[in-house]
Amino acid sequence: MAEDQKPEDKKAEAPAPAAAPVQQKRQMTTQQRQASAQEVKQEEQKQLDGYLSEIVEVSANRTGIYGEIKQAMCKILEGKDKGRVIRRNIAGRMRVGDILRLPDTTREDKPIRAR
Repeated sequence: MAEDQKPEDKKAEAPAPAAAPVQQKRQMTTQQRQASAQEVKQEEQKQLDGYLSEIVEVSANRTGIYGEIKQAMCKILEGKDKGRVIRRNIAGRMRVGDILRLPDTTREDKPIRAR
């Protein structure tokens, strides 16, 4: 009888492994979703990385092909260069007192030369 039970057990075990990959597949998709959610969070964090700065002065000079870029003097509010004032090119509307998030504080733009 022991021999008879072994083949039956083997037959009973055969369907179980077929169900296991389905569960693993579901777990992998859940893990993939979690991984993609973490990647999205990291991308959002990268977008928020940078240093806060305040616009101290806006230059009347414009640059860019269509004159859409203005230069502004920005005072760094945080980081290793806190208190430093640098010149940056900025697109869009701005006025003195606006707060910007700059990706880096080591680079300073050249003054715009009138032709």
